[in-house]
Amino acid sequence: MKTEGTENSKSASEMPDKILGTGSQNVALKREVGLFSSVCLIAGIMIGSGIFMSPEWVLYYMGSPGASLLIWAAGGVLSMLGGLCYVELGTTIKESGGNYIYLLRNFGPLPAFLYMYTTLILTGPSKTAANALSFAKYVAAPFYEGCAPPQVVVKCVAAICILVVTAINCFNVKLATGTQNVFTAAKLLALFLILVGGVVVLIRGQTMNLQNAFQDTAVGFGPVGLAFYQALWAYDGWNMLNNVTEEVKRPQKTLPRAILIAIPVVTFLYVMVNVSYFAVMTTNEFLKSNAPAVTWGSKILGTWMWLIPVSVAMSTFGTINGTTFAAGRVWHVAAREGHLPDIFSMVHVQRLTPFPPLIIKAFLALCMIIPGDFVSIVNYCSFMTWLVIGVSTAGLLKIKIIEPKHPTSYKVPIIVPVILLIASVYLVLAPIIDKPQIEYLYAVLCILSGIFLYFPLIHFKCHPKFLSKITLHLQLFLQVIPTAKNID
Repeated sequence: MKTEGTENSKSASEMPDKILGTGSQNVALKREVGLFSSVCLIAGIMIGSGIFMSPEWVLYYMGSPGASLLIWAAGGVLSMLGGLCYVELGTTIKESGGNYIYLLRNFGPLPAFLYMYTTLILTGPSKTAANALSFAKYVAAPFYEGCAPPQVVVKCVAAICILVVTAINCFNVKLATGTQNVFTAAKLLALFLILVGGVVVLIRGQTMNLQNAFQDTAVGFGPVGLAFYQALWAYDGWNMLNNVTEEVKRPQKTLPRAILIAIPVVTFLYVMVNVSYFAVMTTNEFLKSNAPAVTWGSKILGTWMWLIPVSVAMSTFGTINGTTFAAGRVWHVAAREGHLPDIFSMVHVQRLTPFPPLIIKAFLALCMIIPGDFVSIVNYCSFMTWLVIGVSTAGLLKIKIIEPKHPTSYKVPIIVPVILLIASVYLVLAPIIDKPQIEYLYAVLCILSGIFLYFPLIHFKCHPKFLSKITLHLQLFLQVIPTAKNID
């Protein structure tokens, strides 16, 4: 923690030059993420397992293809509004950390700590584990034709995936962003393949599945909210670039450009891919399919349908890589602010990557590789995500009202964060009001449980005395050093 961080820094300054290098006071994460890599980071995180697994559940809740397509389009519009708000937040508060740093600067340490605590122990690792398991299932499937792969095989492949991604991100930033660029290009090509296949089917006159597109549409406060949860799970990641603001080249220009390129492209692809799904499959076929993309591939690609599992595997791998790159920075910033042990704020002396948070994130994700209900995970994580987005958006409104002339190169009309805040409140409350479930109570209890750690450890600074010694030994073992902020 901060009090012990001073002792740790002094101890670190006495370490050998071969470990410390030229001096930790001048060490910072490098600005190596350009516009292309920024676009690939956003799009690469957004396009994961969601577009291959969520469409059937959007249809399930909405009841008709037409209403489902409206939900997918509305999800893209909402993500775009959110992206614009986060551009202003990122160019006003020029620090990495995303939601964590915005909560800290606008509402103080307690909300920021609760967000960091919840992300650290639950939502972050669970998302990584869920994506890793999806990756493993598609990788293992070709070796077990006619039956489901054994769980032990799936878990082992998922664990290997997490370890490989962690190694890539620990090696250096360029390798991590380069990997992201390659896998983003691959997944874009995969979605484009599905899009083109659907267009060909429609051109040939196979439009019967899209006739009476709004028949049997479900209406109600709750079903629409749950359908949004499923669609927005696929859009999740539009705000991840804000986690690495200090590593983005010329963030004042790159942030808005990356958002304005990535989100519209992903929205167009998502809507058109769903059009392709509906053109090929009837509503009943869609709902009975556990993997709409695979069913689509079996109908259209024939012997080439193996391209779909490969595409899904590459898509999920790219998402895991992107979220690992971005999420590790949140813990790095939280430690720098005193909300985690100082070891998490340090970077490798030569590679300048945040070793400690990346390693602990991998460990927690490995612990959470267990079979789970995809829908429950999505609803749980979406509830938490939009609760935090709503509070961060309220922080932007606070800035715009209290400091209307705050210095920034980019400002959105105040109506944009107002709409986003209303949408966030709706997405948090709609499922609870319509159909209360125990998972939402667990979510609230998980957040509130962080209070029991905050007051003794952060507010009253009751730190174990042995922590400084452990930090020093970990510094020597991992060859890491403290860093300075990079907000020029």
